[in-house]
Amino acid sequence: MSMIGVVLLVVGIGLIVFGVARTRVPYQRYSALREQDANIARYEAWRGGVRSDSKTGASVAMQILRRQVQQGIAVIVAGGVCLLAALFVR
Repeated sequence: MSMIGVVLLVVGIGLIVFGVARTRVPYQRYSALREQDANIARYEAWRGGVRSDSKTGASVAMQILRRQVQQGIAVIVAGGVCLLAALFVR
């Protein structure tokens, strides 16, 4: 394997590790907020109340967390591309 291949391999592994570390915590928090939002929606439906569609702090936080997860996934994909490139570089 050439020096460029080794560098791409190391960079790819580093990007994947960084992406997973960056994605894990926001995804856990996003999942918790989504479950809490679904629970509130079930309660409101059971109670017979109409739920407003206005923005709440939780919905804004969910948007921010979703964006952070998407960015982390993009970093993981970039790491995968580097790994694939390392396999084809001679």
